[in-house]
Amino acid sequence: MNRVNFKIGDGDKKAGLSPAANPVKISLDAPLFLMAGPCVIETEKLCLDIAERLVEISQKTEVPVIFKASFDKANRSSISSFRGPGLKKGLDILAAVRTKTGLPVMTDVHDPTQPGIVADVVDCLQVPAFLCRQTDLLCACAKTKKPVNVKKGQFLSPAEMKNVVEKINSCGNHKVMLTERGTFFGYNQLVSDMTAIDTMKKLGPPVVFDATHSTQLPGALGNATAGRREIAPLLAKAAVAAGADGLFIEVHPQPEKAKSDAACIMPIDWLEDLLKVSRRIFQIVRG
Repeated sequence: MNRVNFKIGDGDKKAGLSPAANPVKISLDAPLFLMAGPCVIETEKLCLDIAERLVEISQKTEVPVIFKASFDKANRSSISSFRGPGLKKGLDILAAVRTKTGLPVMTDVHDPTQPGIVADVVDCLQVPAFLCRQTDLLCACAKTKKPVNVKKGQFLSPAEMKNVVEKINSCGNHKVMLTERGTFFGYNQLVSDMTAIDTMKKLGPPVVFDATHSTQLPGALGNATAGRREIAPLLAKAAVAAGADGLFIEVHPQPEKAKSDAACIMPIDWLEDLLKVSRRIFQIVRG
């Protein structure tokens, strides 16, 4: 098992990417960290507004933050659903967030042609849950040498993520994180098994818990996903108590108007209090 010790936001000389002002340390003795932002990039102004709030919240709670937003949501329920601004414009907005706020940034990639392009702009690549077994995509992410966060598929057992880790490691990258985001429980229902956190931690990488996607009721609205955002704080605190190294929480100033995951994205006004409690739980659990 390789010792986990890397930073998200330490720059990339080859790509001409300078270090972020607020890089996030990932190691066995690192503090609780947060991945947060809107589900999809809606506008540059919204992303900057949210990112600036995240900087303030991070300073107040002492929880380091990585800004996350997607330039494309390739697995929306309906063909008519908003997907995002696309690769070029999306990366321009993420670069602006990074420059203006100092936060490291991350985004989803969906096919093997994207990681090499995206890695020149962002600090961390994310593989969506439905794509977590795609070998060519995983290896393309690994070859960028950037940290890679892989969401566990809703259809996989935690132990099966060992194969995902091995694929990325075999392509020369050990900067891997795994994210638990719920497991299918019949139709239109997810259940969060907190023992999955311990199971995946034993595979080596740090484990993140996605508190907002875990509240989804997939496809329950027919042409969109329903959700229960009100239980996201409960799940987040339970996950930290179960040993999660970090949290993934999508936030929005007006969740009901969000263009993606409106039913489960969390109001950003809830975040500060949640992080204060979660940090205390983390400190108790870690002794």
